[in-house]
Amino acid sequence: MGIVNQSRRLTVGAGCLMDEKNTMKTRCVPGLMFIGMALLFMVGCSSPLTTREQGGLIGAGVGAGTGAIIGSTVGHAAAGALIGGPVGLIAGALIGDQLMGREVRQDEQQRQIDRNAAELDQLRRENQRLREEFRDR
Repeated sequence: MGIVNQSRRLTVGAGCLMDEKNTMKTRCVPGLMFIGMALLFMVGCSSPLTTREQGGLIGAGVGAGTGAIIGSTVGHAAAGALIGGPVGLIAGALIGDQLMGREVRQDEQQRQIDRNAAELDQLRRENQRLREEFRDR
């Protein structure tokens, strides 16, 4: 599918106009900016991210960046980013899940420590009360 414009052949690719050399035209920038702002708005208004979600986002960013760098060495930076992003997302989410599990275990251990400390204080008070009661006899 092509549109002829001023003797240059333009094609539509990924929602953007591209010329014969597959370079994006400036018409694509406002649309991408709108999509980026909409995503930023949705993420900003949601609840705080869990450790798993944070790991996934960081992993996706690092994976896409690394994939783009590796892909650019062979002339396909976009393909490298498209492959690296999901791989990084999965790896980051798995790491984030492990960290989140560790946080849950630490929270449970801290609650148990707090319960034990409260019980210890109660037993000390009871012991002190019994000592005073025994002395008074």
